[in-house]
This record gives sequence, C-alpha cells and structure tokens, in this order.
Amino acid sequence: MPGSVCAGAVGIRFFVSYLEVFSISKLNHQLNEEIQDKELRVIGSDGTQLGIMSSEAALALAAEQDLDLVKISPTANPPVCKIMDYGKFRFDQMKKEKEARKNQRVVEIKEVRMSPGIDTNDFNTKMKNAIRFLKDGNRVKVSVRFRGREMAHTNIGEQLLVKFAEGCSEIANMEKNPKLEGRFMSVFLSPKTPK
Repeated sequence: MPGSVCAGAVGIRFFVSYLEVFSISKLNHQLNEEIQDKELRVIGSDGTQLGIMSSEAALALAAEQDLDLVKISPTANPPVCKIMDYGKFRFDQMKKEKEARKNQRVVEIKEVRMSPGIDTNDFNTKMKNAIRFLKDGNRVKVSVRFRGREMAHTNIGEQLLVKFAEGCSEIANMEKNPKLEGRFMSVFLSPKTPK
C-alpha cells in the first residue's frame, strides 16, 4: 500500500508541474475589467500615446471604440495598456506561431554501418544512401564494426572511413577524424551550407 501512495504523490507532482509549464507557455494578458490599477499609460489602437489616465477612463475609451483594453506591460510604472481587438491579436499570434513551426527544420542523424571487409558495390550503395541523406539536410554517422580479430586491424576501418568521407566531400564536411569507440569506429558527415 505505501508504494501506491508514493506513486500517486509522484503522479500528482508531475501533473502540477505539467500545469505550471503549460500556463507559462500560454500568452496571458489582463483584459478590460481584470485591470485593477489606479493609473495606466494608454496607447491607442493606431499606436499613438494617449497619456496617463485612470483605468475607468481608459476602459470607457476602449468601450467607445468597441475594442478591448489589454495590459501589455504590467511591470512598467505605471502599467502600459493598449486599446486593440484582442481576438484579432490572438489570432495573429497563433498564425505567426504556426508559421514558425512550419518553417522549423529538425536535423536528424542517419547512420550508415559497414564492416572492414565490405565489397566495392556494397560500399558504393552505402555511399549513395549517405549522399541522399546529406542532400535531404541530415547529418550522417558512418561507422565500421570490428569483429574478433578485425580489432587488430583498425587501420583498415580508418582508411575505409576516410575514403567514404572523400567520396562525399562535394556535398559534405567531415566533422572530426575517425574515432574508435569500443568495437565501432565512426565519423560524422554534415551537409555543406550553400553559399
């Protein structure tokens, strides 16, 4: 029983921290009657400074234009509010965020594995695959796996990796020299940026 109570507490803690993160990422402004400050610096819907006035006067001015009074800088002294169409503002913000997400590109690391005794045709096929990955804008990790006695001849794998990097040198840069980690020797290739 005590284990289940502990698990429940962890779940609640996770849920609370999730809510905190969620509310931080959400753009939250004070609107109209939510603004309780005595004095406000007000900016008109066209961007002109209307000066410092009471929240009631600013709210009346916004209602007169059928717009919302939105607190955009709560930490300023006095707080800065703007008269605007808040629904349109939120729509534009969401549209910009969606556009930014659409233009975002995630670079993946693709891996090509070989053995030291790879044949020429297999080598060329692996190189064609790596070139295709690089043209797509992804990084490529090329690795050679050594088995048993092949560990005594790691220089063969190093030569293979250097030859592979030279074959892709037109469209890719070798980030570091081949490095041996356990039974694998690997090298990273990254696509060249167009000039």
